[in-house]
Amino acid sequence: MAWTEKDIPDLSGRTAVVTGGNGGLGFQTALALAGAGAHVVVAARDRAKTTAAVTRIGRRYPAASLEVVPLDLGDLARVSAAAGTILAGHGRVDVLVNNAGVMAMPQRTTADGFELQLGVNHLGHWAFTARLLPALLAAPAARVVTVTSTARHRARRLDPDDPHMTRSYGAWASYARAKMANLHFGLGLQQRFAGAGVAASSLVAHPGLSDTDLQARSVREGGAGWVGAFFEALTARSGMTPFEGARPQLRAATDPRATGGELYAPRFGSHGPAVRRPILRRFGLQERIDVLWEISERETGIPLEVRPA
Repeated sequence: MAWTEKDIPDLSGRTAVVTGGNGGLGFQTALALAGAGAHVVVAARDRAKTTAAVTRIGRRYPAASLEVVPLDLGDLARVSAAAGTILAGHGRVDVLVNNAGVMAMPQRTTADGFELQLGVNHLGHWAFTARLLPALLAAPAARVVTVTSTARHRARRLDPDDPHMTRSYGAWASYARAKMANLHFGLGLQQRFAGAGVAASSLVAHPGLSDTDLQARSVREGGAGWVGAFFEALTARSGMTPFEGARPQLRAATDPRATGGELYAPRFGSHGPAVRRPILRRFGLQERIDVLWEISERETGIPLEVRPA
């Protein structure tokens, strides 16, 4: 039988952090984790939207244990502040779902001068994960799940000399690079967990074609062009619901049989039940992971190394 959120084990006593947990896939992820008994930290930027999301979860699960932490992935100072708030309140974090993201934005920069999509989708999550490492490593067997996309298959290599695409920017090219960075980050983090001999694990998931506000926002922002309009119409007509699209990341985060370094996605690429899928484009993979680590540490000034247990 296909895996669903009903297969999530009892998560009572565990703490889960979901970035972008106030809408779309993130909301469904936070909802399911709360329903399974976890204390869920909804880390998101829009305070009003987050408050409304938490209210909805509370109505569905009156006994849910919920917490709101403001998080702006486009500002490293605020990322650090959010992580500090979580660390101050929790000695351990059992699940971290790096879900938040933007798609096909016009050329813009973050508060720290990073190209927006790489900055929010990857570098912000890099810094957030690095800051939360003490709590993740304090858990008996923490899981970090980073959300990528099939758009990664269209990505060009990150250029260490121009990681922010100042010479030649394309909204969709930038999105593809950021989503490839998400994949390489998840795999590279697992390498470091395994190399240090710790019990934590890192996995990757992608939701396939899911009808969320991500497509509509990219059109509203004006960077997606006719491609964005096409995908907005396509997902509205044939995309999976956010409820269905969240299952790969939920399975990666909670299935006892899932292990570090795996990718969970819809069986048929854009649709279908959540299953483990092979990781393609392995030629040159290690080099790309190493380059990503070099760029990420240099740009953020935040090292991400795991000390041996």
